[in-house]
Amino acid sequence: MLNSTSTQNGSAAPNRLRTSIILLVVLAAVFLVAPHLYANQSLVFTIMTFIVLAQGLNLLYGFTGYLPFGYVGFFGSGAYATSLLVLHTHLPVLVCVAGGGLAAALIGVILGPLLRLSGAYFSIANLAASQILFFVVSNPDLADITGGPYGLKIEQVYDPAASYYCMLVVLLVACGLAAYFRSSGFGMALRAIKQDPVSAAMAGLNVVRHRLIAWLVSALIAGLAGGVYAWGISVFYPDAVFTLDFSVFAIVFALFGGVGTVIGPIVGAALLYILYSAIGISTPQYFQLIYGGLIVLLVLFLPGGLLSLLQRRGINVF
Repeated sequence: MLNSTSTQNGSAAPNRLRTSIILLVVLAAVFLVAPHLYANQSLVFTIMTFIVLAQGLNLLYGFTGYLPFGYVGFFGSGAYATSLLVLHTHLPVLVCVAGGGLAAALIGVILGPLLRLSGAYFSIANLAASQILFFVVSNPDLADITGGPYGLKIEQVYDPAASYYCMLVVLLVACGLAAYFRSSGFGMALRAIKQDPVSAAMAGLNVVRHRLIAWLVSALIAGLAGGVYAWGISVFYPDAVFTLDFSVFAIVFALFGGVGTVIGPIVGAALLYILYSAIGISTPQYFQLIYGGLIVLLVLFLPGGLLSLLQRRGINVF
């Protein structure tokens, strides 16, 4: 029995690795081909952005249970940090994007004490922190530094094709990290902490460290997405990158597909954003009705997201 169990555990890791590689290859192929099949590259770029945000939020909420209403704060910080590095340094734009991700992670370190809160208290405090960041960058007195309410322009590095492929790389990194969280011992530890932090601590797990790592990785992903997004649009205002719509969309997309999985946020973001682009822009009133109805149905009948339908049939969802 022991040998059989060891054999199963030994073969599970290569299978998970193979599944992760196949998923990343399929995603890369889809988004490499998409611009050639669909003329609106900016729409595909935006879909990738929301997949990254949904996946980044999934790394935190899906594996720790912390729901960040102010997740957009990391996204906006990455956008501004990247743009300021472009404007005030002579560094390559890719280095500036990396700097945007690190800036978001640094803000995550500063906001780390928020993890002492839980439930609605954490969500509200995180939302307040994102609004503080918004008011700081939009302050007219700081216009010489942040552009204030007038926003920033980095048209000198505007390159739709390069920013598109860079966002694809960030997407693959986010999904790769989700796959790691899903199948590694670190991810198992996070799930154990999520279910019962007291028992996990008694078992020897460092609850604070594990939560902080997940928090910082989630912030890093949002910051990188914000940096690439700023590069892709080149001209933006504070409202464009600190709007709470980004947080709401990321939360709903992740929940709709299924948190704690790798595929769930991808499916949720792709389906719902395509629905939004089809009817939400031209007829927002109907979209809000449909969107609200979907959320109600999801909460009532599918709290585990769409992929829970497969799990109920005994299908193992990655």
